[in-house]
Amino acid sequence: MPVEFLTDEQAAAYGAFAEVPMRSELERFFYLDDVGRDLIALRRTKSHQLGFALQLTTVRYIGLFLEDPLNVPWPVVEYLAEQLRIEDPSCVKDCIRRK
Repeated sequence: MPVEFLTDEQAAAYGAFAEVPMRSELERFFYLDDVGRDLIALRRTKSHQLGFALQLTTVRYIGLFLEDPLNVPWPVVEYLAEQLRIEDPSCVKDCIRRK
């Protein structure tokens, strides 16, 4: 995709979180509805459920999947973990490890 029309700063920020989403953005883009929860529930472990939720909602927010799915502000992880009733949000780090 040509990016000549973007400034260097805009090109560097493309496909990434520029800042921590505000509460209203969390509620709009990172809210898990029943359909999302059903898809997430198909994942075996809590870490995979949270990782899947991150991908599902990140693509909603910035319009593409991140190369590193954990390259998100921590409040996003905590907000999703709270909705999924995952007590330890740091378990998400296990979702990218191959077993």
